[in-house]
Amino acid sequence: MAADPLTKGRRRTAGWWRRRSLRFRLTAAASAVLALALVVSAYVMVGVLGQALTTTIDDAIYQRARDTVSLADARRLPNELTTPDGTLLQVIDAQGRITHATTGTDRLVPLLNTAERAAALARGRAGFVNGEPYGIPHLLRVRVLSADRGQSVISARSFREVQTSLSTAGHVLVVGTPLLLVLLAGVSWMIIGRTLRPIAALRRGADEITDTARSRRLPVPEARDEVHSLATTLNDMLARLEQADARQRALVSDAAHELRSPLASIRLQLEVALGHPEGQDWRETAEGVFEDAMRLSRLAEDLLALARLDERGGPARREPVELDQLVQQAVERYGDAVVVRLPAPGETAVVTGDALDLGRVLVNLVDNALRHTSSPVVVELRAEGADAVLTVTDDGPGIPEPDRERVFDRFTRLDSARSRDEGGAGLGLAIVRETVNAHGGAVHLEDASPGLRAVVRLPLS
Repeated sequence: MAADPLTKGRRRTAGWWRRRSLRFRLTAAASAVLALALVVSAYVMVGVLGQALTTTIDDAIYQRARDTVSLADARRLPNELTTPDGTLLQVIDAQGRITHATTGTDRLVPLLNTAERAAALARGRAGFVNGEPYGIPHLLRVRVLSADRGQSVISARSFREVQTSLSTAGHVLVVGTPLLLVLLAGVSWMIIGRTLRPIAALRRGADEITDTARSRRLPVPEARDEVHSLATTLNDMLARLEQADARQRALVSDAAHELRSPLASIRLQLEVALGHPEGQDWRETAEGVFEDAMRLSRLAEDLLALARLDERGGPARREPVELDQLVQQAVERYGDAVVVRLPAPGETAVVTGDALDLGRVLVNLVDNALRHTSSPVVVELRAEGADAVLTVTDDGPGIPEPDRERVFDRFTRLDSARSRDEGGAGLGLAIVRETVNAHGGAVHLEDASPGLRAVVRLPLS
């Protein structure tokens, strides 16, 4: 069903508005609010001014009428009434005749007839009367008060001065309000432009950051405002991306280097076997190729595990894991080569995480220890406060203290016989640390005198 023209027009207007710059939209919105505020203020000001001037006239004619009533009640009215402010006065007796009036006021026809005077007295406030029928070309503001002996006093004053004042104020506002609005819009345009200047600097800085300039950072404004926080956050993000990119490049480079050795060995063995088939021990060749293939398989599995850890940033599953059962199941295949020390019966160490990942941590640590020990490896599990502590201890040559952190880096193998890992790629301890960190724990190596102890701490559920 086709949209109606009104809906299409609204969509076009909304699309045009969204295509404008942020500076334009903020200035337009601020100008619209200012325009509404100025119009409302002008309307209120004119209304208040008119009410104040009208009240002033009402007070003046009431006071003149009040004074005249006092003179009438005391029978002291002069033949000619005078007022210094131009107020018109008429004193009317009980028969409706004008007995006294100010100069220039009609002495034959009252400004209000009998019914109008009665209504004005009942109303108790001033009202408007057209002065043209009485030879006065202005609108009059009239008040009626009663006096003794059935007399009444009419007090009137021209409303022209109020109309003139309101007209003048209206003309000033009609001319001044648009000028003030234009001035305020210009000021808003400049202020918003200066406010958005740091954002423009961020945009230019982002444009200048390319693949060949990853170490560059976005400019951070001096003001401690939201833009400053945004720039700081973006710079932190760039730093993390740079580190991730560096790690990825190093991983690819190291992986290519590690893959090259077994592939070269497989190629060499096959070339020799194919070049001299008559004198080749094919079983020995197959065993060598199989050993290199297994090394490639282990390396691929380790790389896949690291890639998954980097991608997830946390455990694949979050479920309760009883570490004592996990340890017991993981070391069963090692037989007498591993000694297990678990908590007392009835005491369990339960953590939240992925049982498969945690089992891989223990297997990597035990395999690493078995390569360099002459006695059984000791695996111990205990609870310390809010942590579960898992240790793997061997009596091998150990690792110098300055290198105990470096061995957790990927593809790190020390020069000692222990760290050459007999064909390993140097990814086992890296997988251990990444997995433990993903579970909110920590791992480190310490001296076991003799040997080395790997200590894993995981928070208890």
